[in-house]
Amino acid sequence: MENVNATCWIRVRNTLGEGPCWDAELKRFYWVDIEGHTLWWYDEKEDELSSADMGQQIGFAVPKVTDGVIVGLKDGIYEWDESSKQLDKLVELDDADGVLRFNDGKADPYGRIFAGTLHLEDEENEATLYRLDRDGTTEEMLTGLTLSNGLTWSPDHKWFYHIDTPTETVRRYPYDLSSGTFGEGEVVVEFKDEDGFPDGMTSDEEGHLWIAHFAGGRVSRWNPETGEKVLEVMVPAPNVTSCCFIGDDLKQLAITTAREGLDDEALETYPDAGSVFKIDTEVKGMPLYRFGR
Repeated sequence: MENVNATCWIRVRNTLGEGPCWDAELKRFYWVDIEGHTLWWYDEKEDELSSADMGQQIGFAVPKVTDGVIVGLKDGIYEWDESSKQLDKLVELDDADGVLRFNDGKADPYGRIFAGTLHLEDEENEATLYRLDRDGTTEEMLTGLTLSNGLTWSPDHKWFYHIDTPTETVRRYPYDLSSGTFGEGEVVVEFKDEDGFPDGMTSDEEGHLWIAHFAGGRVSRWNPETGEKVLEVMVPAPNVTSCCFIGDDLKQLAITTAREGLDDEALETYPDAGSVFKIDTEVKGMPLYRFGR
């Protein structure tokens, strides 16, 4: 099995960096700091780093087909306008007790958003994966989850992959792109013997999965057909949270990390924890899909 080392790309001190995505049209890299309540973006054309305070925890960001970005905040899914800095709530999270928040979210090739929740006190079976359609309606796709995470699609869009982090497995579901529905799931990656826990995930054009190891200091690449791990990317930060492919040819992998949970000694050992790292890859990644059409 091959091993490569990631290098620091964007040096920031995110408490819980997450949710990376690459907008090829704008040449812009987005990610979030969940506990910092911040949407970040790096504009490659302008070589400029920017951020905006969302006022509450932010789990994900997905660019729209038109101007604007969809963000998953603690209490719902919003449209954020960069010019006016205004937030417009599209979906209210059904959470009277305030114990849930939105976590990972991405758009499918048809322009729908799939977004999951987690329970803030780690209660089992309380989280849900939702689908937000282009007309603004929502539907529950998976229930009885604990920490919805790591979603991606196969290159032919026939499979949807999902991680419920505490199960330490990756499951795949047959996916119907026309309806945005999927069938019975099956485990394709067993993570129990790995360092850390499976967190964010993306896929490449060969259909392999790239999985971030929270508390494991790496990203690993897997063949879901065989369940075999074929590559490890070592990251000089223990809490690796997610990854996505970036660049004109989608042959670089950007990797988000967190400082949360690290004591002073660990932060001294890993001073770039909370930064964004990257590597060059030999395989091309899957592109970003936008919300709406």
